[in-house]
Amino acid sequence: MAAGVSKRGGFLTGAGHVLGAFALLRAPGVRAYVVVPLALNIALFIAAIVGASDMLDYLIAEYLGGWPDFLQWIIWLLFALVSAVLVFFTFSIVANILASPFNGLLSEAVERHLRGDIEAVPFAWRRLLAELRRTLVAEARKLAYIVLRALPLLVISIIPGLNVAGSVLWPLFGAWMLCMEYLDCPLGNHGEAFPRVIEHMRGARGLSLGFGFAMTVVTIVPILNFIAVPLGVAAATRLYCAQIAEA
Repeated sequence: MAAGVSKRGGFLTGAGHVLGAFALLRAPGVRAYVVVPLALNIALFIAAIVGASDMLDYLIAEYLGGWPDFLQWIIWLLFALVSAVLVFFTFSIVANILASPFNGLLSEAVERHLRGDIEAVPFAWRRLLAELRRTLVAEARKLAYIVLRALPLLVISIIPGLNVAGSVLWPLFGAWMLCMEYLDCPLGNHGEAFPRVIEHMRGARGLSLGFGFAMTVVTIVPILNFIAVPLGVAAATRLYCAQIAEA
């Protein structure tokens, strides 16, 4: 067990931190860091869908005006279905990108709440911009880590015989990556650079995988995936306070 990681808890404890984080999103001093990036993400998707629908309306009027009404209705129905699928599969991805500068501040707010600090720091765009630089560096390091390990898995997945192992390794890899992504927020706030995140996770593999698998479920469940990013940050901060800071 690596130094600095509590020996208490395993797979179920890791998953439990995710379940326990739902209430944190509504806590005073925390809500602003959840609502602002979520609102930006929703506004972006609404703008994209409205723009696409206006374009489709123009194309139908310009080129398909003579078509029967039922065919135009089918086109609109297909457009609605495609829009729904795109929102479902890309919402959490876009949310992760838009919310990344907010995540460190959200983690900080959650930690203050968990420690009983009633003097919540108000939301400020200046603090957000200061967080942006650290976030970009951390994201670049995490991306390199993911790519260097995903490529061998991809090779395994296309080799007959070995691809059976790939079907097991990919979910494990995905859970590990989700834990890494979110645990970086509280650790980064305490000056622990990205490689230290992996050290903590290696010292508590069951805990890390339990957290990651629970977040995988949240990410793939419709509607619930809309809050996957702030929930993951809050859950990782909860895990940090209980399993790492107190070790």
